[in-house]
Amino acid sequence: MKELLTQSIQDYLKRIYELNENGIPASTTQLAERLKVAPASVTGMLQKLASAKSPLINYKKHQGVTLTKAGERAALEVIRHHRLLETYLVSILGYPWDEVHEEACRLEHVISEDFETRIASALGNPTRDPHGAPIPNEDLSMPVFRTSRLSSLIANETATIKRVPDDNPALLRYLQEIGILPEVKVTVLNYSEFDGNLTLRIEGHAPNVILGTEITDHIYVETD
Repeated sequence: MKELLTQSIQDYLKRIYELNENGIPASTTQLAERLKVAPASVTGMLQKLASAKSPLINYKKHQGVTLTKAGERAALEVIRHHRLLETYLVSILGYPWDEVHEEACRLEHVISEDFETRIASALGNPTRDPHGAPIPNEDLSMPVFRTSRLSSLIANETATIKRVPDDNPALLRYLQEIGILPEVKVTVLNYSEFDGNLTLRIEGHAPNVILGTEITDHIYVETD
């Protein structure tokens, strides 16, 4: 499958998969924003992918887009490459976690399946990348982890950080500075009903911090 798909198509499929993770079809506007292309270009690509002999997406104008089974497998293959590469860059080559996303984006389209297998083996077949995102299995099934958004917590709840965004270097540097890392425990000391801000105590770090929903909506936790 991978050899038949252009880098552009792989990028579309990956973004559609990510947007579909909340159970809602991806919109043209969302894809244009994520891919940084004009909405008209997105529409043209979606029509191409939907009308192919073996369609990779399900698409109807104004109704959003989802992946077919073939499209999902192709997306998961690229995502597996990306997350294994991020893990390799951090664990083996010593890259900081805020510098690996773009490198992985460039390399994910070109590595061979043999190279992918060797990376996974060298890393001990990890199930999560350095940012806590699940790594698709070798059979291209996605591991299932029960998590919720940090923003859903209320006062006095304790949780373990499981996943943070990987594509915002400045945010990653800030999260590292305040101690918001995968497997770190946090306790909600206060929840503001007015603006959704959370006051958090972070295990091993002081002082307490206040985070707004623009951050907490994108951090996933496992509640105790």
